[in-house]
Amino acid sequence: MIPIRDNIPSRTVPVVTVTLIIVNVLAFLYELALGGALSGFMYSFAVIPAKSFSLIREGAAVSGLWPFFTAMFLHGGWWHLIGNMLYLWIFGDNVEDTMGHLGFLVFYVLCGLGSNLAHALSDPASTIPSLGASGAIAGVLGAYIILFPRSKVVTLVPIVFFIHFIEIPAFLFLGIWFLLQIMSGLASLGVQTASGGIAWWAHIGGFAIGAVLLPFFRKRRARKKL
Repeated sequence: MIPIRDNIPSRTVPVVTVTLIIVNVLAFLYELALGGALSGFMYSFAVIPAKSFSLIREGAAVSGLWPFFTAMFLHGGWWHLIGNMLYLWIFGDNVEDTMGHLGFLVFYVLCGLGSNLAHALSDPASTIPSLGASGAIAGVLGAYIILFPRSKVVTLVPIVFFIHFIEIPAFLFLGIWFLLQIMSGLASLGVQTASGGIAWWAHIGGFAIGAVLLPFFRKRRARKKL
C-alpha cells in the first residue's frame, strides 16, 4: 500500500515540513557527491550502536551521541529517501498545524533521537550503520493516528496487474503499518546479519514516542468566551 494523500487540508503553510524535506534531499545529494569517501562519512555520521556505546563508556559522550541526530537526515538510496519524504509530506503538515512550527520541529527531532536510541538498544553490539528519517517520521505517524484517526488516506493498492486507488481510514492504514513493524521487529530479535536491513525498532520506538509526546506539544485551543 502506497499513500498518495490524506483528505485534511493544511490550515497553515507547513514551513517546517517543507524545510525538513529540503534538508533531507540536500543531504542525500551531498552523499552522492562524496563518491568513494561515502563509507567514511557514514562511519562518522550514521548510528553504529557498538561504536556509540563504546565512545560513551570511554567518556566521549558527544562523539557517541552526535550520530543519533545526524543519522536522521541521511538516506541509503533514492527509494529510501522518496518513501520517507512521501510519508512526511502527507502526514507532517497536519501535525505541524496542531503543534505550531517550532513545536513540531522540536517534536520531530526528539522522535528521531528516541527512535535511533530504540534501534541501538535493540542490538547494542551491532556494527552496521543505521540511517534515515523513518524513525522521526514514525513519531509523526504516532501523533497523526491519535489526532486524525477518522481522516481518509487515498492509497494506491496494486492487485495482480491492476492498480486501484482506495480511501482507507487513517487509524486502519497506520494501524496496519504499525502492526507490520512490530511483527517484523519481533522476528528480527536475535537475528544476526552481516549486511544492512530495515531498522524496525527505530520505527516502533519512533511511533510510540510520538504518541507519548503528543500531549506535551499539542497547542491548546483558545476557549470561547461565554
